[in-house]
Amino acid sequence: MEQEIDAVVRQRIRGLRLAKGWTLDSLAARCYLSSSTLSRIETGHRRVALDQLVPIARALGTTLDQLVEPANDEDVVIRPEPHTEAGMTFWNLSRDQTPGNVTVAKVRLTGEHTVDPNSLRVHPGREWFTVISGTIRLYLGERVILVPPGQAAEFSTMVPHGMSAVDGPAEIVSIFDHDGERAHLPG
Repeated sequence: MEQEIDAVVRQRIRGLRLAKGWTLDSLAARCYLSSSTLSRIETGHRRVALDQLVPIARALGTTLDQLVEPANDEDVVIRPEPHTEAGMTFWNLSRDQTPGNVTVAKVRLTGEHTVDPNSLRVHPGREWFTVISGTIRLYLGERVILVPPGQAAEFSTMVPHGMSAVDGPAEIVSIFDHDGERAHLPG
């Protein structure tokens, strides 16, 4: 297990360095290690020590926790269960404890789901969605905006808002912050 984590850490260091377009010398200068030490760490010819990991992680713009977390990919597939309520079906596409405490959901709106423009809701945060199929009628304050397939919308949820499908079902993928999840998704 320990050797597996070492291998993952080495791959992450090299991967992050290359993603930034840095040479070994560039990273070495940023974390105050020699490029030969970094090379031996990346290739597995030297064990990486905790006092080396902290400056490496900092230089690469990540945290020590992220750098050393186990590569647990036992079940990477999310099997969402649909929840239907008032002409809307929700599929939660993210797990609990996602980075940034956001929830990703697929939402299908049918013609049964209607919006009363006089009863639009507000809550703290921001919402983002992209239309997968159909067209969405977005009520945003006094405005009514049509959002066709392939387009996206982002807005402050402190503006009174609601949405419905236009001329038949529509599907979106939406990202909610914690407050948005509580306000929009069935429990």
